Parts: sequence; C-alpha cells; structure tokens
Amino acid sequence: MAKKHDADMTQGVVWKQIMNFAVPMMIGLIFQQLYNTVDTIVVGQFVGKEALAAVGSTGTIINMLVSLSAGLSSGAMVMISQHYGAHNDKRLDDAVQTTIVITFLLSVFITFAGILLVKPMLRMMRTPDDVFDMAVEYLTIYYAGIIGLIFYNMTSGIMRAVGDSRRPLYFLIFSACTNIVLDLLFVVLFRLGVAGVAYATVLSQLISAVLTLWVLTRTDAPYAIKWKKLRIAKAEFRRILSIGLPTSVQQAVTSFSNVFVQSYINILGSACMAGWSTYGKLDAFVLVPMQAISLASSTFVGQNYGARQFTRARKGINVSLGLSEVITIALGVFVVAFAPQLMRMFTSDQEVITFASFFVRIITPFYVCNCVNQIYAGALRGIGDAVIPTVVMLASFVAFRQVFLFGNKTLFEGTQTYIYGISLAYPSGWVMCTILMTIFYRKSILFIAQDGEDARALKEKLRIRKKYSKKKK
Repeated sequence: MAKKHDADMTQGVVWKQIMNFAVPMMIGLIFQQLYNTVDTIVVGQFVGKEALAAVGSTGTIINMLVSLSAGLSSGAMVMISQHYGAHNDKRLDDAVQTTIVITFLLSVFITFAGILLVKPMLRMMRTPDDVFDMAVEYLTIYYAGIIGLIFYNMTSGIMRAVGDSRRPLYFLIFSACTNIVLDLLFVVLFRLGVAGVAYATVLSQLISAVLTLWVLTRTDAPYAIKWKKLRIAKAEFRRILSIGLPTSVQQAVTSFSNVFVQSYINILGSACMAGWSTYGKLDAFVLVPMQAISLASSTFVGQNYGARQFTRARKGINVSLGLSEVITIALGVFVVAFAPQLMRMFTSDQEVITFASFFVRIITPFYVCNCVNQIYAGALRGIGDAVIPTVVMLASFVAFRQVFLFGNKTLFEGTQTYIYGISLAYPSGWVMCTILMTIFYRKSILFIAQDGEDARALKEKLRIRKKYSKKKK
C-alpha cells in the first residue's frame, strides 16, 4: 500500500527522480501561494486600494512566526528522509511521532504569540492609519486559525521526505479551490471585507491539514502517525532541533528583518505599499520552481546521504541547479516583458501598477543568484548541516541588507534614488549569499566523500583536509 506513493530516490534516473518529485511540489507551491494571492485580488478588486495594502503587507508578519514551523519541518524532513533512505524503520517511526508532538506544541505557541504581536509589529512597520485597522483584523483572524497551516506544513513535509509529493498536492489544490469559493462568498456576497478573506484562508488551510493527517493515520507504512503512541524520542528530538532550529532562527530573523524593509516602503504611502505587495505576489510565483527543485534536491541528498551514495547525491545537486536556472530565467523574461498586464489582475489603480512594474523590472534579473544559494543550502541541510546555511543567510539577508537599507535612507531619502536603493536591497543580499554559499558547499563533506564511507570516516577526512589547508596557508 505505502509503496504506491512513496519513492526511493537512491535508485533510478537522477533528473527524472528530481522532476517527478519537484513538479507536484511546484504545482503545490503555486496553489499555496494562491491563498494570499487570491485574498489580495479579491480585496483589491472588490474592497479597495487600502484593503489591498492591508492584506498584501501582512506577509512579513505572518512569515516571522510561521517560519519557526517551516524550519523545524525542514529538520524533521531531513531526519525522516535519511532514516527512510537507510531503511531504519525504528528511527523513522521515532522521528514521525516526535514531529507530531512538536507540531502541536508549536501551534499553541504561534497562535498566542501571533495574536499578541499583531499591533506592535504593525506599528513597527509604520503602517499608515488608513490601513492599520484592516491589517489588525486580518492578522488576528489569521493567527487564531494558524494551526491548520502549521499541521499541513509538517505532515506534508513527512510525506515529501519519503518521496510522496503527489497527495499533498491533491489536498492543496482542493483546499485552494475551496479558498477561492469562500473568498468570493464572504467578500462579494456577505460583504465581510478583509475579515472574509481571513476566514476563508484559515478554513481552507484547516481542510488540507485534516486530509494529510487522515492519510498518515491510515497508512500501514513505517512513517504512519500512531496517535496512541505519540512521544518525544530524545535522540530524534535533539537531531530535529539541531537541524531545524538554526533554520527556524534564520528564517524567523530574516522575516523579522523584512518588517523593517516593509517600514522603508511604508513611508512612501499606501500606493507604494500596494505596489510592493503586488510585486511580492508575482515574485512568489516566479520563485516557485526554484523552491520546489531545492526541496526535491534536499530530499534527494538526504536519502542518498543515508544510503552513503555520495556520487549520486552530487549529481543530483548539479542537475537541480541546471534545471532551476533554466526555468527561472524563462519565467523572469516573461514577467519583465508583461509586468503591467500581469499587475492588472490585482488592481486597476494605475499608480499601484506603475510602482509594482518598477519593482519587477529592477529585481527580477537577480533571481538567478537565488537558484545557486537555495540549491546549495538545501544540499547542506540534506546532509544535516544547517548551521552554515543559517549563518550565511543571516549575514546576507539580515545584517548586510539592513546596513544597505539604512545607508540608502541616510543618503537618499526624499530623492528619486531612494526607491532604487530599496529595490536593490534584496538583490544585493542574494549576490552576497550566493558567493558565500558556493564557497562553503565546495568545502563540505559532500565534495570529498566517496561512496560507502561512514560518518566517522568522513569526519576524519574533513578534519585532515582542514588541517592541511591551514598548513598550506
């Protein structure tokens, strides 16, 4: 029964294995983006520019806490994929039951923390008065129902770790379609405004969570959820935290720093806010193939690392990088060429369209850098090394970016150059991250390991290599 859905990525044609996993992930990520995107389209078309700005600008606050669960989910995926690749059913079971307990505890924390932080974070972002109350309403409802999103992310992560990316996709498509219907029902028919799109989103996310939980409960595979045997296995808990916690911290801090990025945008008014958030929706779709292939390569590396097939793991990384670059460049050319037309899906306000198109044309050419840093970061996490990606991304996406933005504000606020500086803040961080991630990837175990070597031998080889490198200097 289980073998019909999961996938052993330690054998078969590499590019086919990666694409068979990544394509459903791409479609799934597209539908996941539809949640907030449809919200912004509906309020932009049926409520107004201020509602569009309110809903569209809340993403940084939502991601700040949701990224905690995303990071821990990545830690759980790595451990589950490694145990699955090694065919260690006992440790696989321990990891799954531990993940579900962590998910429940995390859901409680994020729900209460999110509701308490809504107003302080909106004030920190310098949210304009004509947007503030609507943003508070949307975020409060969203966080009150966040449990559905957190459980879906974790449980779908378990399924993807064993190579099953199709069923999470089917459930996501169903819930995304439900969200569209509920959006139109609550906003157009019942006139609930931003509250309507928030209710539609949390209800739809809850449906997807229930479906994935149902599948994992009913399966007879070794990665099944066993409600009466839920527990925290200390060894797996420590490993999940050692991989997931650095990633969680990196993503949460990066999201928190984006609150300050949003504050630099907000001082330019609601039209620029709406333009930035509209650009962000298009940006999220263009990045989907890269994200899906990165997740696929991480699972691919994790399973082959568990099976000690390092040559195959390296080949998977190279294939993933080539695929993501080609697809991202093609999409980038398309969105730059048709930016104004694409923006009219969200709003008919010409000022908002002008701002959004400007951001697209400045930032999009730099997406190729993200392909490199995301694939290499995913590969390092796949072998259980989450510290290096965390440090590199914090340095690039937080420290460097904030210094860049502060310098831009100090030197150019009130001039036309100011908005160009804001636009280049993200790309400059991507370039820096790509350079550093390439260096560290080439110094990792993956680059020196031979097939069949165990962990102890690899650590010794890496120690000798570092010692020789220091002597050479």
